Parts: sequence; C-alpha cells; structure tokens
Amino acid sequence: MEGKELIYCGIDWAERTHDVALVDDSGQLLAKRHITDDAAGYKILLDLLAEYGDTEENPIPVAIETSRGLLVAVLRAGKRQVFAINPMAAARYRDRHSVSRKKSDPGDALVLANILRTDMHAHRPLPQDSDLARAVAVLARAQQDATWNRQQISNQLRSLLREYYPSALAAFESWRNGLCRPEAHELLKAAPTPTRAAQLTRTQLQAALKRAGRQRGISAEADRLRAVFRADWAHQPSLVEDALGKQMLALLVQLQAACTAADDLAKAVEEAFPQHPDAEIMLSFPGLGVQIGARVLAEIGDDRTRFADARGLKAYAGASPITRASGKKSSITRRWVKNDRLNHAGYLWAFSAITASPGAKAHYRRRRDDHGDWHAAAQRNLFNRMLGQLYHCLQHGQLFDEAVAFPSAGEALAA
Repeated sequence: MEGKELIYCGIDWAERTHDVALVDDSGQLLAKRHITDDAAGYKILLDLLAEYGDTEENPIPVAIETSRGLLVAVLRAGKRQVFAINPMAAARYRDRHSVSRKKSDPGDALVLANILRTDMHAHRPLPQDSDLARAVAVLARAQQDATWNRQQISNQLRSLLREYYPSALAAFESWRNGLCRPEAHELLKAAPTPTRAAQLTRTQLQAALKRAGRQRGISAEADRLRAVFRADWAHQPSLVEDALGKQMLALLVQLQAACTAADDLAKAVEEAFPQHPDAEIMLSFPGLGVQIGARVLAEIGDDRTRFADARGLKAYAGASPITRASGKKSSITRRWVKNDRLNHAGYLWAFSAITASPGAKAHYRRRRDDHGDWHAAAQRNLFNRMLGQLYHCLQHGQLFDEAVAFPSAGEALAA
C-alpha cells in the first residue's frame, strides 16, 4: 500500500518457545518478543502483529525456518505470506550481520526478518494450497514413509533369515511380496527355526495358511511347503539357532506393524485423493494411479501460482537436467538438489507409463536407441516430458490426450 511503512517479521522457532522480531523497511528493530509454543503465545504474537498494522487485507509477511507445525498453521490463516527459509541459507545471512560468528535466538529472529526486508523477492512463500490438498499430502507422505519403512524391515528380515533359515526364503520365493504376506508371517510364527519348520505336519501347515486368509490351493501349497522345509539344509548350532529365532520373531512384529500401517494409510489415500478436483485430470495420465497420483499432488499442491511455468516444476522435481558452465568448460548433468519425494514418485510413474502408453513407450525407446540414454536417463526424460504435460493440463483443466501428448507415436510404432 503506497505511503504505508513496510514491516517484516522473523521468528526463530524452537520446541517450547519462539523468539519474534519486527523490523521496518530501513532495518530498524521495532519490537521483539519471547513467546511460548501454546495458544497464549500465539495470541501474543498475533496481537503484536496487529499492533504494528497487521490486517486481513495487508498482513505482515513472516519468515521462519520450518514449513510445518501449529505455529505455521496459525500464521497461514488468511492471506499472510509465510516464507520457510532454509536453515543453511539463514546461516549464510547471519554472517552478513556478525563477523564474530556469534549465534543467539533473538539474533536469528532479527536475521530472518532482514532476509525478507532485503531479499524477499528471492524466496518463495509457502503455497496457498487448499485444506483438502494438504490433507492428501499428509496421508500420501505418511503412506510413502510407511512403504519405505516396510521395505527396510523386510530387507532386514531377509538378511537375518539368510543367516540361519534359508528354507524359509526358498519357501516364500514364489509368492509376490513374499516376506510381507500374511502366509509368511503365520508360518514364521509357527516355526521360527528351520528345525521346527521341518517338524510341521501337513495339518499344521494347512492351518497356518487358513489363519492367514488363504482360501484356494491350500492342500497343494501345504505339500509344497512341507517338501521345502524337509529338504536337506545346513543348520546353525541349536542354541544359536534358537537365539536367532527369537531375534526373528522380534523383527517380525515390527514388519507386521509396518505392513498394517502401509495398508491402512493406502486405504485412507484411496478415500481422500479421488475427492480432490485435480484427481480426475491426474488419473487420466497413463501410469498414474491413486497412490502415485496422490504423492504427486502432495508435492506440487493445487496452488496454480506456485510455479511460474512448467520449467520451474520440472526443476523442482529434478526431472530436467542442469547445465554447469565455467570458462571454456560446460557440462550437462542430472539435478541433485530436488524434491526427493516427487522425484521418486516420478520414477515409478514413468516406469508404469512405458507399458500403459504407446506414445510413452515410443518416446522411451527413441531415447534409448537414438540418443544412447541409459535406462534411468531415458526414464527421467520421459518423466520430464509428462510432467510438463501435467502442468499444462492442470493449468487449462484438460484431461490427458494420447494423440496430443505424443503426436508421432503412431509413426514411431509403425517404424
């Protein structure tokens, strides 16, 4: 607003208390407060902002070193711009104000306020995503974390079984997601050691399969498992084998909890994501299902002004290459600074799109055969292209069209 003094706020947050600093456009410190992390502290903060001219129409911008938590949720109410400053960037700004390299919480709050005063144009405010998009983000990221945790524990269990119980790995090898299946869990609980597994009767094996929920082919599967467990396998000493069995049961409890968490969160995502207005557009893309689509939405949000163009989104996802040039030397490499969650979702998306879309498959083959890309590079290039198409469709409210997305796919497939 013309003629009005500009005020900037910086907050150095902590677990229980926060330091607040307000500066004007000349860098003069106007006020500082030490508030608690509770409703009373938040009220003191809002009252302080209101005292210095904060209104719903012209809120005071705030810089803070986190993008999550109740304090951020309170600050984001209304039209206020909240800037999540990277702690490493804040540390670099701190050196501009003190050569002695001293550090204090009130001083950091002042530094954050001055970051907005001098370089607000160089930092990006938190996107104004809808509540539904933020809810989907919570569920999608939690499901992604649960999936990664499940895989990590499954790998630990596999390594442990390889040490003393190879017959279990052989028995579950033909099953999809072998160690994560309830049949594997029931069998390992019934026989935590290979010695006890070899003693299982056909009736006991059938009962374990039924407890796991299996309904078909129980008799034949029990015979197969009995043959595998009773084959000739090397064994650890009995005392060591029993100890490893107890360790395995403890790890199995963790795996069962991780599997349950991943499945429950997947169901929650399946309920929440289709309710979002962007879900129809995202699900129209080949290879983009509910879970991967929810992860993409979680990272890009539904604020249409968040990215100035498709290139910004591609750089954010790490799909586009980066050029490094100095003097006579120039190199083009992949991006290492990126949104890792979105990049991981893009890898799965492109991998599925290759089989779901003739145009995507032709594009992938062209990158491999004509440009000499390795598999990962060709897949990343495909993700880069489809991410640009997704940006266009979301901006214009259009569904994916194979003929428009890959106009030369028919000719490429014919060739």
